[in-house]
Amino acid sequence: MRFVTFERDGVPTPGVLRDDMVLGMTDVPSVLELIRNSEAGLHVAKDALENGGSGVPLGDVRLLAPIPDPPRFVLATGWNYRGHFDEGTGKRNDDVTELPDYPSFFAKADTSVTGPADAIPYDTELTEQLDAEAEIAVVIGRGGRGIPVDRALDHVFGYALANDVSARDIQRRHGGQWFKGKSIDRSCPIGPYLVTADEFAPDAALDITCLVNGEVQQQATTDLMIFSIPELVSALSEAMTLRPGDILLSGTPEGVGYARTPPRYLKPGDEVVVSSSQLGELRNRVVEQSLTTYTSGT
Repeated sequence: MRFVTFERDGVPTPGVLRDDMVLGMTDVPSVLELIRNSEAGLHVAKDALENGGSGVPLGDVRLLAPIPDPPRFVLATGWNYRGHFDEGTGKRNDDVTELPDYPSFFAKADTSVTGPADAIPYDTELTEQLDAEAEIAVVIGRGGRGIPVDRALDHVFGYALANDVSARDIQRRHGGQWFKGKSIDRSCPIGPYLVTADEFAPDAALDITCLVNGEVQQQATTDLMIFSIPELVSALSEAMTLRPGDILLSGTPEGVGYARTPPRYLKPGDEVVVSSSQLGELRNRVVEQSLTTYTSGT
């Protein structure tokens, strides 16, 4: 099944896809709650597919991220394709030259999540080194701690596309750590839908491509990962409880902008398309927006 969150009368609404028609689900408040409700949630989706009428064409709705308000920080993986690790050697703000023996994890703020067609904000007072990173997002279905590798896929609800947009100059000026430069508000498109894991064979290789203004920047399949998705889930769950709805980005392949000669950073007007034959397409334009003005929260 493929799940979406779409905007209906200004309200985020969960839906399930039948071909390219969106069927709203009235008995569950969100895709996150559907995941938390496990079998009961899937029953609601099946009922919508059978009794939800004709639905609305996918192209006629505004899609949000499938989980627009993650339950906590987005979890992410660095250096999980050998080509990406190698291309950055000597260009990163660190002295790491050998691949780590274990996955490298970091976090992104939940406020970085945005929709599959939303604008990526660009603020010249904040950064001039915005970089795209195509990734496969893994969504946890059943929580757990100390999950063995051979049971890890039992804990995966499904997969989506993500663009781990990164501000390289912010990363470097904050000591080379990843969190701040990867947590710009509304900078991480996820979607367009969440495809349940049962749609794929356990050893399926998912493909992913990133284009900037129609030019291929990245292209890979998940069988090129250093650490497989089951290995990532298992390692992350070691002494740390994973929860239903947790989002884990699984790493980006080679071709990122900062590692090119000369570097190729995003600029206002650029269109970034992250796509997969199995998971759909993110299509986002870089738009100049101020992010540095003072705002007061509630």
